[in-house]
Amino acid sequence: MTMAKGGLPARTDLASWGRLPQATQRAVGLSFGDGALPLPAEGSVLPRGLGRSYGDSGLNDGGTVLLAEGLDRFVAFDPQSGLLRCEAGVSLDAILRLMVPRGWFLPVTPGTRFVTVGGAVANDVHGKNHHMAGTIGRWVKAFELLRSDGSRRLCTPDENADWFGATIGGLGLTGLITWVDLQLIPINNPYIATESTRFGGLDGFFEENHRAESGFDYTVAWVDCLASGRSLGRGLYMAGNHAPRFDGDDKPVRLALKAAVPVDFPGWVLGRWSVKLFNALYYRRQLRRVVRAHQPFVPFFYPLDAVGQWNRIYGRRGFYQYQCVVPPEVSPEVMRRLLGEIAASGQASFLAVLKTFGTLPSPGWLSFPRPGATLALDFPNNGDATTRLFDRLDAIVDEAGGAIYPAKDARLSGERFRRQYPTWERFAGYVDPRFSSSFWRRVTGDAPVFAVSGPKSA
Repeated sequence: MTMAKGGLPARTDLASWGRLPQATQRAVGLSFGDGALPLPAEGSVLPRGLGRSYGDSGLNDGGTVLLAEGLDRFVAFDPQSGLLRCEAGVSLDAILRLMVPRGWFLPVTPGTRFVTVGGAVANDVHGKNHHMAGTIGRWVKAFELLRSDGSRRLCTPDENADWFGATIGGLGLTGLITWVDLQLIPINNPYIATESTRFGGLDGFFEENHRAESGFDYTVAWVDCLASGRSLGRGLYMAGNHAPRFDGDDKPVRLALKAAVPVDFPGWVLGRWSVKLFNALYYRRQLRRVVRAHQPFVPFFYPLDAVGQWNRIYGRRGFYQYQCVVPPEVSPEVMRRLLGEIAASGQASFLAVLKTFGTLPSPGWLSFPRPGATLALDFPNNGDATTRLFDRLDAIVDEAGGAIYPAKDARLSGERFRRQYPTWERFAGYVDPRFSSSFWRRVTGDAPVFAVSGPKSA
């Protein structure tokens, strides 16, 4: 690994995708090479991909971030098995552009294609098909881990299996992933056979979900988070499968952005009444209860990617994303309580997603997905009113035995994180002595984390 041309730049202000918290950190570019990591004389480092983590898991305030975008080479591909080897800085977008025309698709994808492979593994991302495919960690066959001492470990489910489990979902703290072997899945065309169903309340979601999960690989629901009373949790349930061959399926699918948000929006744009109006119109835009269609994969998987810098709609104060999961046996009751609190608060936005996770376990020790229902919402940063709401939501999730998603979090207490992720102490022994993040220091209380010694095993 080598530094980007020009060496170590001046301190750079970088923010998460939610644009909070702010962090002041040095940024060092990485590119292909045979050297060691470009470590500063003192302080910690953290790998950073395309900056799409919402909270502070991708920030290293006061330290250095290693910009992995330069590790962007495709190394090898087996067209018979679909096994792809690429460097960790390759984006999911680049994989799709190369592989979809060749009849291959990502086994698991989050809601944006603008993340790196290394970032996807480090956060053990999930998608709409978790009930069928699990997390992306289940599809990783191998990767190389470069530690700050210059050692390189080949990690597979069988070789260096402990490092494999610590690094998948390990938030970039165990070292730098240099390349990944990822198993792709075959497709017939770039289209999804979709079914969209309108449901009138939370009970309707669980009824539709029970029906759809056995017949569709991909399932997710948009919910109106400001609806209340009998309409609490109403929304649109979207299900889909990769389409079989049909007339016209050879039409190319465009991946280009359609537009970009040019300026920061003023705060009133996402006020309670404007969001309530938008949600009501969006819920009623589908005139029939059920609509079936063939849809290009881009708007199905990545609707927000059509708008560049969409995070600017929340204004200069930024926004939080709150994502939790609660156990299946209490999911209906707990989701009713959570949505009731949110509706009563008048906060949140038009981006609210509800789905259920399956039972396939992840190999990652700190992975977020677990059986149950998961709710993800964006909240404009309204200061104390927003954080007080989060405290109430946290208490409900905690009481139910649920968890908050670290990749989306910017303010969860360390006590709650340690209770929700009881494997954190085992994981801490695998943190590279020179790697740290704002998130890790916040939730563990260790300052600095690079004082923690790793395991003695090679």
